[in-house]
Amino acid sequence: MSIPTKPLELTINNQHYGPLDVPEGLMMIDFLHEYVALTGCRLGCGQGICHACVAILDHDSGTSEEVRTCITGAHFFNGKKVRTVEGHAKTDDKGDVTLSPVQQAFLEHYSFQCGYCTPGFVNAATLLLERLEKHPIALHELEGAINGALENHICRCTG
Repeated sequence: MSIPTKPLELTINNQHYGPLDVPEGLMMIDFLHEYVALTGCRLGCGQGICHACVAILDHDSGTSEEVRTCITGAHFFNGKKVRTVEGHAKTDDKGDVTLSPVQQAFLEHYSFQCGYCTPGFVNAATLLLERLEKHPIALHELEGAINGALENHICRCTG
């Protein structure tokens, strides 16, 4: 007995994929790992609680949101644009990589321990900065905005 498949076509980190025949019910994290070799989204809890698996979903309206790839089927993303942690850095013509400002800040300020949860935190922080650029807030509101953006992310080392 074979597993039923459906075509999937989407854009990840500005690269078009598909149409690809993908098993129905395949979680997006498995698609990212097994079909396009993007392993930055991490499988932590497998229940959508820790947020190590989040990717950024960009809507045509210009808004974006975090999506937990461990509990969201790959076909949910059909026809959509997704960003993973691998898409934040830029590579020039010589092959030199420049990290995004968020990635660079995490590196310079030792914002991780083992690093397993870092991609989820980087995606959340990137999304927060993009929102603040579009809709600035008062300085006294900043700490609350940061806490709100990161409160659902769980570090496996420190909680």
